[in-house]
Amino acid sequence: MTSRALSTDVLLGLLPIALLIALWQGLVSFELAPVALLPPPGLVFSRLLQQLVTFSFQQEIIATLFRLFTGFLIAVALGVGVGMVAAASPAINATVRPLVRVLAPLPKVALYPALLLLLGFGHESKIALVAADALFPILLSTYYGASTVEQKLIWSAMAAGTPRREILLKVVLPAAMPSILTGCRIGLVISCIVVFLAEMITSTDGLGHVLITAARTFQAVDMFVPLITISLLGLILNALLQAARSYLLRGFPEA
Repeated sequence: MTSRALSTDVLLGLLPIALLIALWQGLVSFELAPVALLPPPGLVFSRLLQQLVTFSFQQEIIATLFRLFTGFLIAVALGVGVGMVAAASPAINATVRPLVRVLAPLPKVALYPALLLLLGFGHESKIALVAADALFPILLSTYYGASTVEQKLIWSAMAAGTPRREILLKVVLPAAMPSILTGCRIGLVISCIVVFLAEMITSTDGLGHVLITAARTFQAVDMFVPLITISLLGLILNALLQAARSYLLRGFPEA
């Protein structure tokens, strides 16, 4: 992708965000929404900049990122591992498929009370919820990518003397990487949503806890600060994952 095309994509991506902020400002300026509930964007972003340089708010961000990354990495490890093995083994596929069909549509937040009883109110229950929610998009994308690898690639590797036990890692995994990374991007978005939700339900720290604390004291400006922060974190993490995707798939035509 050329620098000119990249700049065009960035501008097109920023346009809807600018329009959203303009709509927000318009609602406030024309008094279509009460300022007590919808403060001006300038006031919110000013408060955000003030909070970002404080140690306490940085600690809240670190707590959220720790839960997010830990749960997401667990989901990646399990999703890629199970998906690859299920694609390679009909027996394991027959075992895993019914579980996926039953558990994938289930709202994982419904399991959160049970996770709280089992793992407590600390990091563990929130990490488990993030991992459970992000697991299935990654697992299904991995399984689909590994199942659709062209057979001639496997035959060529076998003809070149590649041991059968190494074909999964040296042939199937690289060929399935575009699909795996797509599942990871979906899983990352889900992780951002779920960790924030879990912190809102029960937590003593994290961005979700900041929002609930502000809501309980009717601090509308402070309510918007964690919302914008988690949105910016998601935007940054998605951009980093896209950069990693472009690097890992630099040999693929679509990358």
